[in-house]
Amino acid sequence: MKLNNQQNIRLLTAGLLLTCANVFSVSAQVETGAASADYKPAFAGQTRVAAVKTKTPLNITIINSKLENPWGISVMPDGRFFITQKQGTMVILGADGKLLKKITGLPEVDASGQGGLLDVTLAPDFAKSRMVYWAYSEAQPKGVLLAIAKGKLSANETSIEDQKVIYRATPAYNGKLQYGSRIVFDKNGNLFVSTGERSGSDIRIQAQYLNSSLGKILHLTTDGKPVANGPFAGKANARPEIYAYGLRNPDGLAINPQTGDLWEAEFGPKGGDEVNIIKPGKNYGWPIITYGVEYSGRKVGDGIQQKEGMEQPVYYWNPSISPGSIAFYNGDALAEWKGNLFVGALSGSHIIRLVIKDNKVVGEERILENKGERFRDLVEGKDGALYAVTDNGNLFKISKK
Repeated sequence: MKLNNQQNIRLLTAGLLLTCANVFSVSAQVETGAASADYKPAFAGQTRVAAVKTKTPLNITIINSKLENPWGISVMPDGRFFITQKQGTMVILGADGKLLKKITGLPEVDASGQGGLLDVTLAPDFAKSRMVYWAYSEAQPKGVLLAIAKGKLSANETSIEDQKVIYRATPAYNGKLQYGSRIVFDKNGNLFVSTGERSGSDIRIQAQYLNSSLGKILHLTTDGKPVANGPFAGKANARPEIYAYGLRNPDGLAINPQTGDLWEAEFGPKGGDEVNIIKPGKNYGWPIITYGVEYSGRKVGDGIQQKEGMEQPVYYWNPSISPGSIAFYNGDALAEWKGNLFVGALSGSHIIRLVIKDNKVVGEERILENKGERFRDLVEGKDGALYAVTDNGNLFKISKK
């Protein structure tokens, strides 16, 4: 069939529009701000991937607005919420967000700076054992350190009985920043614990030291002992509890329920916030390699982003979004989210949704950008909704309309 000129023009125009639409859908990104440094990613898709958008209509509500600097949130077996508050108390909320119990009598915390009562995790057998594990910053004669403690929730749910510190991340340090502190149970009932490198230029290099607890992922039994046969067990001048090292401030830690992989998110300096898949014995590079720069704008160390023997992040952000927490969504209520990784952004003031395929990030979305909140911790509820606590004391519920 022979086409006239007008028909040819229409077809050409339609083709150009389709091509432009396809290019736009691939190249559109949620991040439009200038990076702090003109560093090149190690591979395609390591940063600023294509934007995606949730198609399911969402209902976003605040179900509690009176929390006091909440830091960690866990879901109880009956659907209630167990929350730590930075100044040193824990609270239990109903599934509807109503305050039910306040827990006091916990160890004294140093709540200055980024310290305080930090993460909390309930034992996998909590319904039977009632065991609670938590992290806090503890003052010592030579500074402050991250302590990991455990105890049993009392029958009336107002105290923690038989409290015991099971691990202290040493050395102590006079600074008040970057404790890390997330606690995650593995499939065998042992603990993964993240520790920060404490920020100071005089201490950060200990993230590379195997005789230091700082800047690490630790693998501990519930008594705080090294899990047997760790990657550095039996190595001279190495702590056997170290699982991975070379981390800056890993405030996000979660196991992908679909693969069993351990994922981590950490703050870069100025730019270079990272998401990593943590493998035993691996070195994640800080402060030798980074996609960020010093807050002054100067290079970190030699200003390199890749080095043999050091792992590359799965994904990074520049400028910073400050990843305070991560959580995988594994429910059915929001089917298109299943298998996605959610990141609570502090300075970024939004929740990030990362679409994961074959352990690569293939799409990014920003949710709740207009709320002006610092999203401190995330958790999937028993009802399939996503819940988030913020530094302003709010508990958000994000569910299907």
